[in-house]
Amino acid sequence: MMHMALRDILDMIFSVIKTAQPVDILDILVLSYVVYLGMKLIRETRAGQLIKGIFLLLLVYIIASWINMKAISYLLSETLNIGLIALIILFQPELRRTLEKAGYTKLGLRFSGSSNVDSGVWSRTIDVICDACVELSATSTGALIVIERQTRLGEQIDNGTILDAIPSKELFGNIFFNKTPLHDGAVIIRDGKILAAACFLPKPQKEELINKRLGSRHRAAIGMSENSDAIVIVVSEETGAISVAENGVLKSGFTRESLHQLLTKRLITASEETTIGKVARKIPFLKRHHKDDGKEKDNAQKSLEEPTEKDITEESEQRH
Repeated sequence: MMHMALRDILDMIFSVIKTAQPVDILDILVLSYVVYLGMKLIRETRAGQLIKGIFLLLLVYIIASWINMKAISYLLSETLNIGLIALIILFQPELRRTLEKAGYTKLGLRFSGSSNVDSGVWSRTIDVICDACVELSATSTGALIVIERQTRLGEQIDNGTILDAIPSKELFGNIFFNKTPLHDGAVIIRDGKILAAACFLPKPQKEELINKRLGSRHRAAIGMSENSDAIVIVVSEETGAISVAENGVLKSGFTRESLHQLLTKRLITASEETTIGKVARKIPFLKRHHKDDGKEKDNAQKSLEEPTEKDITEESEQRH
């Protein structure tokens, strides 16, 4: 009986292959790629372990149906039907984070808003941020500064206080002075201006794995950098150390020079390269020039590389 069933399955597979059209093959490839992306996005979350359990239940259901175990098949069928709705409710934060990550791709970023702020504005803002961080570090004043990039942070801005002010080190000092109402939270910078203060940031995905020595500011910085492409600067209230969180990774020990180099590379140089690349791709006779010019730019960027181990001592590095 099992031999006959196996032969029927193989015959069905061969018949499907024989009648397959090019569009069917494309359909399968696209679906496979979507499934692969879905598994890649959820494998680092709690939902990843749950998916393994669901696949196990599906396997048991298929086997039970195949050998005609009606009672078990019925129970598993009802469980799976109700379970899908329960999963959406229970794992809403994970699903939301997964969709945000899906949007934070090269394709997704093409549809997101882009800043047209002049590089001179960002240059002045970077100088102010670096000077403010150095002064706050010298007095061990805790600070949390979020620099918005492509991913909009409207949800975090809404729970803070709107300022829409031109940055200055005196303003940063007033905001983060521990006797002021706005010091408990993050400052969010958009388009080179301080848009909001006292903003609350999301928690990290795996908070239990983060070094216990890190305080709430550092944890919030990691969580924000996991959920967006923002650059988050932290000044420790205990040690005065300047740290930067980016893409879920926290690095500490920044000086004014190394912080200035990093911000310039991320906010000015990267933006200019993207703009030049778009123009070069649209103008045919510039394509070759753009490619040839790439080597010279790579050599020029060595001075703007991220701080090396000699410049920075890593206090913590969390990858998610």
